[in-house]
Amino acid sequence: MVLLHGLKRPIILASASPRRSQILSMMGVGFGVAGSGVADEDVYIDLNDLDTSLRRLAEAKAESASLKRPEALVLGADTIVVIDGNGVLGKPAGKSDAARMLRALSGRSHTVVTAVALRCAEVGFCVSTAVHTVVFFRELGNEEIEHYLSFPEYEDKAGSYAVQGGGMTFIDRIEGCYYNVMGLPVTATLGLLKEFIRKESLHGGE
Repeated sequence: MVLLHGLKRPIILASASPRRSQILSMMGVGFGVAGSGVADEDVYIDLNDLDTSLRRLAEAKAESASLKRPEALVLGADTIVVIDGNGVLGKPAGKSDAARMLRALSGRSHTVVTAVALRCAEVGFCVSTAVHTVVFFRELGNEEIEHYLSFPEYEDKAGSYAVQGGGMTFIDRIEGCYYNVMGLPVTATLGLLKEFIRKESLHGGE
């Protein structure tokens, strides 16, 4: 990729999310995949400082893979849905929980927040950012919610819907990065990678 022509290190995505893998592939980035190494994500979330706590979670997800591959650049990420400014909707515990979430989102806006972190243990590099996208849902009927939840698409999705799948029919409009709603904001991710290129270039010139 032309924008990342100065990047000489391997890239690892510390996430099992097929959506994040898809986005990186679409960006033209070559990468490997590793586990996030974080078991209990909820303990990181602080409603009083959501962006900072979510960035710390993304950094923690990148950490274990970075320690195993210190020469590599490791991307960690996490996505949540925020409603009413302070209510957080993560991944559903089951079908009834997913139905509760979709009813809560019906006919109103919510904010999708994705934090992305980039680590390289070999040089002690770690930067992160959080990106917000506002999504507006139309009014949803109970029957269409039940129909949507009869398929497994909602599973393992923050807010219980997939913007790139059947969940697109729920959306009236989006303000901000579409790919952020999928799980990986493109411009922000490129920014982190380019920041590493700049810093390593400066270090190499010393």
